[in-house]
Amino acid sequence: MTQTGSGLLQPAPADQFGPVIPGPPIVRRPLALKVPVAFAGLTLLAVVAFVFGSDAGLTTRFSLASETDFFQLPDFAVPTRPAATVLAIIMAGLTLLAFQSAAQRHKLGLWLPSVFGLAWILSFMVWVIAGKTSTWTIPALLAASLSLSIPLVFGAMTGLVCERVGVINVAIEGELLAGAFLGAVAASAAGSAYVGLIAAPLAGMLVGALLAVFAVRYWVDHIIVGVVLNVLVTGLTSYLFSTVLKSNAGLNRATQLPKLPIPILGDIPVIGPVLFRQSLLVYLMYALVVGLQVMLFRSRWGLRMRACGEHPEAADTVGIQVNRTRIRNTILGGAIAGLGGAFFTIEMGLAFNKEMSAGKGFIALAAMILGRWNPKGAVAAALLFGFAGELAQMMGTMNTPIPSNILLMIPYLLTILAVAGLVGRVRAPAAEGTFYRS
Repeated sequence: MTQTGSGLLQPAPADQFGPVIPGPPIVRRPLALKVPVAFAGLTLLAVVAFVFGSDAGLTTRFSLASETDFFQLPDFAVPTRPAATVLAIIMAGLTLLAFQSAAQRHKLGLWLPSVFGLAWILSFMVWVIAGKTSTWTIPALLAASLSLSIPLVFGAMTGLVCERVGVINVAIEGELLAGAFLGAVAASAAGSAYVGLIAAPLAGMLVGALLAVFAVRYWVDHIIVGVVLNVLVTGLTSYLFSTVLKSNAGLNRATQLPKLPIPILGDIPVIGPVLFRQSLLVYLMYALVVGLQVMLFRSRWGLRMRACGEHPEAADTVGIQVNRTRIRNTILGGAIAGLGGAFFTIEMGLAFNKEMSAGKGFIALAAMILGRWNPKGAVAAALLFGFAGELAQMMGTMNTPIPSNILLMIPYLLTILAVAGLVGRVRAPAAEGTFYRS
């Protein structure tokens, strides 16, 4: 400011104190309407199908405990249409909150889609079970869903361990199948399911070693190698099943891991039968997920692994042997997938059969992408796929208005949505699928 002869203050010339430097531009978060629009569509579907499509005089009965639980909870029944209406109102409120957050460019928290999904699933179940004479046992549904998600969780952890170091593992399907085969043969030959549990990871490690040699050592395209290994394992196990196992029935007997219920915890209603009345394989899955979540983000090993997948040149400059780390992690991932393949035989108590993995390896990859290359997210996606599969199987035994084949499509539809990026923006490790010369 300058002072004039009359004593008034006038603005100083713009160049008196130097040029005016503009501040940094304000960057606003882009308007993201995918999730709110999806919420709106699902809410409208719930109102039309579950509220107006239900009979006003029907009731829905649930059961929260089994006869062996330490605490017995009585069954309860709710009127179908009022319950569906309350859940639809909750979904509508969450939809409005999602639109408000999107308009204000706020990032949606994890709790919002979680609560919305739970409300929609409950509304769907209330509508499906309405008027059925048999009660819907919640612990049985959740326990079976957890069982179906076991190979998906192991497969997703395999993909995470491999892709975090930059190796795309499409051979998870073959690693699962190899683990199921060797696990069944070893358990039958030794007469112990625990021997099969030890042998199954060895088969997965062999497939993982082949992937590491060709993808890391000889620079063959990762996806091509994975597809070839899937075909190789499928053909080899089918040939051995038709020749060796058919003529030697003693090498392919049904052997099952025993259940190891945890005292007191296994008797808790609802969660006890689901989480704490399981076999050793399921408990190993718990330890694997928790261990990977901690090691990946809280350990030197995890930091080195992520560095190889994000910027291998920078990792090499600080002394990390990139290719050796990639080979080790790929073999480790194969062992994890082989352990998951034991589910199809010694966990389920079934003899080995051709192609019994049934595409679970590819769904596990989708679960990993849906979980954003994070153990917690991958487990949540795998549980979602397992729940959809078990719900379809249970509805196949009931007289429901929706064909079970439609529900069986849900995991594959979610797979397409995950790969297409329609479930949100996901970013793979920057050096995924690239080669590195050390």
